[in-house]
Amino acid sequence: VGFTHVEFLPVMEHPFYGSWGYQTLGYFAPTSRYGTPQDFMFLVDYLHQHGIGVIVDWVPSHFPADDYGLAFFDGTHLFEHADRRKGFHPDWDSYIYNYGRNEVRNFLISSALFWLEKYHVDALRVDAVASMLYLDYSRNPGEWIPNDYGGRENLAAISFLKTLNEAVYKNFPDVQTIAEESTAWPMVSRPSYVGGLGFGMKWNMGWMHDTLDYFSKDPIYRKYHHNQLTFSLWYAFTENFVLSLSHDEVVHGKGSLIQKMPGDYWQKFANLRLLFGYMFMHPGKKLLFMGDEFGQWSEWYHEASLDWHLLEYPFHQGLLQWVKDLNRLYRQEPCLYEGDFEPEGFRWIDFKDWEKSIVSFIRTGKTSQDMLLAVLNATPVPQHNYLIGIPWMGVWREVLNSDALCYGGSGVGNCGAVATRPEPFQGEPCSLSLTLPPLGIVIFKKESP
Repeated sequence: VGFTHVEFLPVMEHPFYGSWGYQTLGYFAPTSRYGTPQDFMFLVDYLHQHGIGVIVDWVPSHFPADDYGLAFFDGTHLFEHADRRKGFHPDWDSYIYNYGRNEVRNFLISSALFWLEKYHVDALRVDAVASMLYLDYSRNPGEWIPNDYGGRENLAAISFLKTLNEAVYKNFPDVQTIAEESTAWPMVSRPSYVGGLGFGMKWNMGWMHDTLDYFSKDPIYRKYHHNQLTFSLWYAFTENFVLSLSHDEVVHGKGSLIQKMPGDYWQKFANLRLLFGYMFMHPGKKLLFMGDEFGQWSEWYHEASLDWHLLEYPFHQGLLQWVKDLNRLYRQEPCLYEGDFEPEGFRWIDFKDWEKSIVSFIRTGKTSQDMLLAVLNATPVPQHNYLIGIPWMGVWREVLNSDALCYGGSGVGNCGAVATRPEPFQGEPCSLSLTLPPLGIVIFKKESP
């Protein structure tokens, strides 16, 4: 399929299988459910031999209260706070680490370094960072204790996260730490020496919520929510963002991605292809949960396999082929990854056509010829002779079209290429006249002169 990395939900030993590993107890060993530590080493090595990096979820934010675990470890509150207002998490019925104790900090940092050194993983995705940063996280007034300055920030946890990231990057400068942080806490993915938390990247939860909400709406109403398609670019470069469509979005009654899409059978697949195309062209690294790439209808259930039999059907085959081609384009076009974290890598063409639910933009690389043009039509109405302004003369080749017949689309397109016209439009010296497919995205590459 062309993915560059796999991310595993927590493989560390955990007592409750239904927690998906997020109720971690064994911080130095993979769960015996799947084999031995050597088996996991073999898996990581095998993936590396095939050019695939490995990310593991790591949970320093809380731990379960099982008697045989870390809670009340030596008859005292060794790992957790004694006061439940600091030491107990009300959402997960679990304990919160006392990050002010050097022994606890060293225990957790040793675990992180162990997975990087012994198991050779390439990145740690740190779970539930927001719950660590705020003393009042998921608590009502009177259920939490302010810090020494009267604030809600967990100063010990902040110090721990900075020290953790400093230790990781000092010992393993080529890996990544990735924060699942769902608030507007500033500088999560900025170095600690400039005041940041020191993570390499941060999940973009705002983009995820806006995007799924927008694409779940009937296209007739999307023009009233156009800002959900464009707002993320206002803050896209304030952090090193990962655009995440994770397991959390396909469980607990939320429905699978294909279920979220409006319309009939054909429109659901067209909408999902459009969503994926928008995601891959948007600045930021990409994360898809398993099953999304071929349109699994049912929610993810940890006790069952994915519905691989769906790949017997043409629409599911077409969606998977679309994801394959997006991955191929992403890997072969530097403009899609070199400038992910820099505003110079993105340029709007037009974000104002809310009436027709159309946006267009350019991704640029480090050379003048390294650029791609993306035009999205989020309605089922095809657009013919649609004009956009363009700053450069030349021929633009259609490199991907989500409405192509091979993906299950209707085959509306631009016959392979389109040439600019020397007619000014939208403040640009040239213009392009395009055919935009229904519920589709068209991606063009400028031909070399």
